[in-house]
Amino acid sequence: MSQEHPFAPYVRILGKGKKGSRSLTTEEARDAMGMILDDKVEPEQLGAFLMLIRIKEEAPEELQGFAQAVRARMQPPAELTADLDWSSYAGKKRRLPWFLLAALALADAGIRVFMHGARGHTPGRIYTEDVLAQFGISACADWAAVGEQLSQKNFVFMSIDALAPRLGQIIQLRPVLGLRSPVHTLCRLLNPLQAECCIDGVFHPPYAPMHQKTAQLLGTAFSLTIRGDGGEAEMKPDSDSELHWVMKEQLIEEFWPRLYAQRLVREDELDTEDLLRFWRGELVHEYGEGAVISTLAGALRLVSKGQQKSAAEWVEDARQCWQKRDLTRFG
Repeated sequence: MSQEHPFAPYVRILGKGKKGSRSLTTEEARDAMGMILDDKVEPEQLGAFLMLIRIKEEAPEELQGFAQAVRARMQPPAELTADLDWSSYAGKKRRLPWFLLAALALADAGIRVFMHGARGHTPGRIYTEDVLAQFGISACADWAAVGEQLSQKNFVFMSIDALAPRLGQIIQLRPVLGLRSPVHTLCRLLNPLQAECCIDGVFHPPYAPMHQKTAQLLGTAFSLTIRGDGGEAEMKPDSDSELHWVMKEQLIEEFWPRLYAQRLVREDELDTEDLLRFWRGELVHEYGEGAVISTLAGALRLVSKGQQKSAAEWVEDARQCWQKRDLTRFG
């Protein structure tokens, strides 16, 4: 009889049926993800593992173990730091990625922003990496480039393909598997530089508390998960915003009121050049302004690390931050 594959027990734990299966412990998840990252699993095992977790939904303890395994293999320089980790993995379909302007406004105000993400896994979406060139920003290929750009511009973007190539490969399996895998969730929570503040977005409501709890388990001091437009960390100005915070280990759920009472009509076609025109003040865009201001308001509260103000006061702070941006920064 052939010897059992070392990864087989992890598949068995997840797949023994309604009564026999269970979630992985943090330690089991860390070991299993380590084997995946080190290419020590068979393709059949990987597909079964990912889909079994997808069916039951990820547990925060599993995501904690997965993230620990990835972080152990990234090993960025210890002196490399950021103020805010911003994940961008969903892509936008119905609206432009206005959240990027909120992130750039924070950078313009002196906040060091590390953004990471993926692209191309779902047809018909606009991905952050695809619009960076309009702003003269190149995705970083290594940690040296990250350090240089953070020092010069306070903003960097790094693809998951550079951060953790194996995870990048797995994300691209979505068309093969027919479903998103737990890796889509995992990547949002990696916080590679272990910034004190993290912001991420979800589309499906049950995932927000899962992200919130995982961030707490990973030791993130201040975290914001937005049930955002298209699954990105972008508030909808014409809908109430569901926000899940971690504030020094305290878990908080809030609903911030919409900026606009009425729903705004979507454009028939999206032109990514509108993002740069709007930054420069060359374009009036009601939805874009509301999305930037409301998203920026949440981000400002996050990086304030617990400062107490009302949602309306944070919105006013966001308007002032946006008005003070350097219109020629990307000229």
